[in-house]
Amino acid sequence: MAPKKAKHPNMLPRYAVIVAGGRGERMQSDIPKQFLPLGGRPVLMHTLERFQGLVERIVLVLPRDQISQWARLCGEHDFTLPHTLALGGATRFESVRSGLTSLPASGLVAIHDGVRPFASRSLIEACFTTAEVSGAALPVIPISNSLRRRSSETESVAIDRSSYVAVQTPQTFRLDRIRAAYETPYSPSFTDDASVYEAAEKGAVSLVRGEVTNIKLTTSLDLKLAELLLQSPPSP
Repeated sequence: MAPKKAKHPNMLPRYAVIVAGGRGERMQSDIPKQFLPLGGRPVLMHTLERFQGLVERIVLVLPRDQISQWARLCGEHDFTLPHTLALGGATRFESVRSGLTSLPASGLVAIHDGVRPFASRSLIEACFTTAEVSGAALPVIPISNSLRRRSSETESVAIDRSSYVAVQTPQTFRLDRIRAAYETPYSPSFTDDASVYEAAEKGAVSLVRGEVTNIKLTTSLDLKLAELLLQSPPSP
């Protein structure tokens, strides 16, 4: 079933690719982390709902062996938000490439972690708006901890943290450019979509102010924090 078309007059069509391939080991759970309960529903449902009304199509990328479990959860929770499924690969790189092939040739695409359920609508909108102008938008937040660069197992030197930022998603691009970038052969140096884009020399990546609440759920502590955030007033 096709999602209801989001209306963005005089703008390029907007899409979202949600990548969810976690296994939950660091959560110390047998349940994939995107399926863990948050406020009584799977994390992934909260994430998809963040894009409702903002995009024309949501593509959800899942490993083949998790698709039936997702279908069962959707039935149990009466989750009817329209989305298209794409098969995940052995790496995040392959999964994103799979998701991109499910979309038209042109437009804008936000590529988002399935276990980031708190990206605000204003952040998503800012990423789309910036990417439409510059070609690529990357949400970032300042680093609050001190940083040191290790020179050996026991030695290190302090570095200026003001020169560094922490990267978030949704990383947002013009579809034609990021699709072409993902034709680049895979490299272990690809840590996110922006690094693929830069390696393919598709242009500069513009920074967008991220959100400290836009956390990625990786550990059991993150999940506890997420429950607290869920009880707070929703971000606009």
